[in-house]
Parts: sequence; C-alpha cells; structure tokens
Amino acid sequence: MERDLVIIGGGPGGYEAAIRGAQLGAKVTLIEEDKMGGTCLNRGCIPTKSLYKNAETVRSLKNMDEYGISLTGYDFNMEKVQERKNEVVNKLVSGIDQLLKGNGVEVIKGKASFKGARIIEVITENGTEEITAAYIIIATGSSPSAVPVPGIDLKGVVTSDEILNFEQVPKSLAILGGGVVRVEFAGIFASLGAQVTIIEFLPKILYRLDDELSKKLTVYLKKQGVKIMTGSALKEVQSFDDGLKVIVGSDKGISELACDCLLTAAGRKPNLEGLNLELSGIEYDKKGIKVDENYKTSVEGIYAIGDVIGGVMLAHVASEEGKACVENICGHNSKVDYNAVPSCVFTFPEAASVGMTEDEAKGNNVEYIVGKSMFGVNGKALTMGEGEGFVKVLAEKESHKIIGVHIMGPHASDMVHEGSLAIHNGLTVEDIKESVFAHPTLSEVFYEAVCGCTGEAIHSIPRKK
Repeated sequence: MERDLVIIGGGPGGYEAAIRGAQLGAKVTLIEEDKMGGTCLNRGCIPTKSLYKNAETVRSLKNMDEYGISLTGYDFNMEKVQERKNEVVNKLVSGIDQLLKGNGVEVIKGKASFKGARIIEVITENGTEEITAAYIIIATGSSPSAVPVPGIDLKGVVTSDEILNFEQVPKSLAILGGGVVRVEFAGIFASLGAQVTIIEFLPKILYRLDDELSKKLTVYLKKQGVKIMTGSALKEVQSFDDGLKVIVGSDKGISELACDCLLTAAGRKPNLEGLNLELSGIEYDKKGIKVDENYKTSVEGIYAIGDVIGGVMLAHVASEEGKACVENICGHNSKVDYNAVPSCVFTFPEAASVGMTEDEAKGNNVEYIVGKSMFGVNGKALTMGEGEGFVKVLAEKESHKIIGVHIMGPHASDMVHEGSLAIHNGLTVEDIKESVFAHPTLSEVFYEAVCGCTGEAIHSIPRKK
C-alpha cells in the first residue's frame, strides 16, 4: 500500500508538518526512532529553559533583600531540579503524541533509510517494513559536531546532551564556543555558582546578533563572573588532578585553564548518516540536503526541511518550513518569511533580535534611521527590578518601514514578536506610532524606540543637534 505522505523525523519540523498535512486531508505516516519533539524538546530548547528557570530563581533569591525579604539560606536539590525538568519534557512529548493521534497521523517507531527513490525501509522492534509513498519529507534534524582536538574524548569532556543531566554543579566549567546555546549554558551555570569560562575563536561572542547587543551582553556576562576568551582556539585537553587542563592558543600565545568540565557544544551538523541517500539519488553535501525554494530535493516527490538542509537551525524555522512544505504539496502557495524570523538568547538579561542588524543594513547599502529606548525609564521594568537593557529599532530612512528590532532586557523573547509582526507586514514607524500601548507594560519600551526613530519619543531626552 502506497502512503500519501511519509515524514521521516518527529522533531518540530516533522510533527508539525504531519499535523498540517492531516488537516489538509492527506493520509500521513510519521516515522521516528526516538521520542517525539526531536532535539528541541528532549535535549535542547525545553530542558535548557527549565534549567534557566532554576537559575533565574536562584538569582532572585540572592536579591530578595531589595524587596524587603530576609532569607537565612536555602538548599539546592539537584534531584528535584532534574525531576522537574523531566516532568516538563515528558508532559510536552505526551501532548505531541496525543495531537498526532487526534489528527489521525499514523506513527511508526523505527529507523528509516532509503532503498530507492520513494522506497523506505523501516527497522522496528518487530522487524523490517518496506514503505512507498507519493511524497516524502525528510526532517531528521541535526546533532552536535565533533571537535577534532587531542584529548577531546577524556572523562570530563561533555556535550550539551550530557550536561543537561548533570548530577551536581561543577565548581569550574569551560565552554567551547560563544554561540547562543553555549552562552545560555554559561549564564545558567554561573548563576548556579560555577566559575565559567567561554573560549571563542571569533573576535566576539554571539556574532550573529546586532553588534551592540553582543557587546552589552559580554559586559553583563562578565559582571556575573563569566570569563570570556575571544580570538582563542582550543588546542588540546589533558587530564589534570581530578579534572582537566585546557590548552588554548591566541595571538597572545598559549595559555592553560584548569576546570572540572569542558562543554564542547561547538556547532551542529545535519543528520544524514544512515539514511542511505545515495540509493535515492538525492543530492546532498556536508552542509545538508540540497533543496529549492519549495523544499524539493533533486528527486521528484521527495522534500527536506529543517536542520537537515542547513541554513537557519532554529526549531521555529523548521516548524514553519514543515508547514509551508506540506501546504505546497497540497496545492497551496506558501512561503517562509526568513526576513522576519526572530531569534532569542536566554541570558540574564534576555536578548532577542529580528530583521536586519546595523552591520547588515550598512553592508546592503540600506539608508536607515535608529530609535532606542531604555528599560531603565520604564515603570513596569523598574517595579520588576529589571531595569537593565534597551530596545533598538531600525527603519528605512525614506519609507520609515521597520527593518530590524533588537532587544536586551526583561522578557525580550516575548517582546520580539512585535518586531516580527511589524517586519513581516511591512509596517512603518507611523503605523506603530498610531497604535495605543497599555501602561504600565514592558512593550512601551518598543513603542518609545519606534517613536525615537523620528525623534518623537516622549520619555527620552532629545539628542543635541
């Protein structure tokens, strides 16, 4: 029996594509060898945010005195921390299982690989099954990249998967790389009491963010006790006492760093191994499966989405690609607006960004104006005790169309969607300025920043001309 649509991989891209396909009337089969939700739900976004909340709570306890509350001390129960994290993950996984069942999606638990064009072999606990389909979507995601450095396999060197299940907070932790995931772990473990050092090869951490956000977050991380070594490359890892010695090279020479653990979360690679893509005729390289603007591969009827095609490796991007891909298969004309994709960094304070950075605007010869407003003058932020940070808005100089929004401050990850909506819908400074924002709210800072683009912000002192 030939299926209508078979999806390989049950991560954010795969399971949302499956549900959307079912909504559009397709008979959908979803193949997943592990738990639903993929890396994001089981080993990424959700577990880290659970630990982030623990770290945030510890930070709040340390600052209770400013709220008139005196504490004599507290205990940190790692077993309960892990129990809570696992409960959250399991609840969400169970929810996805129910959604798939409720939408009539056939789920096969097993390992899928190609035997030919549109012929899939699935190895399950009950044996091997051969499946054919009119359409196939590959959504197998990505996994941590290997780091080719001597000593990288020593005890104490851990991946992001392993550190999520830690049984105790290390006294000292070195982190290889200054990307989003690594910086989030740095903030979490520093808040929990670890001495944290980030080793970054590039001249700055969070290099994809607007330069001002990157610089300010570097300052805040250092205030929290995080040591940041930019322009530095990991050369070797050695055993040292009960921990590790990390050898680092830079233009200043060779330096050594002693630590209990080294986190090697240095990038991700598409999950291609074991798919036997060569038997299907699908074109691919080490960056991922090659697709066109509609996510079609080189083989008719086979598509690919999410991390496995490279590009922007974010869970919400995979989800949107999955839905757009299925809608196109079913005869619709759907596109993902990559210009309006927000990205978030769960640090203290949070950071979030959507649209062009100033460097990108300059690189594309876009003439722009800038508006900026600080959380330090916002009533809601001050009552929360979170007055650090700002909102920066970029707009085209002539049209006043909003092209970039960059936020560092409380609930930045929630506020950034105002910018995403503005960019996706082509809204101008005037469109936002004519809206009414409730008081007192954090979103007023976004409103003020928008008004600041044209020098009309009420709660900002005018710049001297």
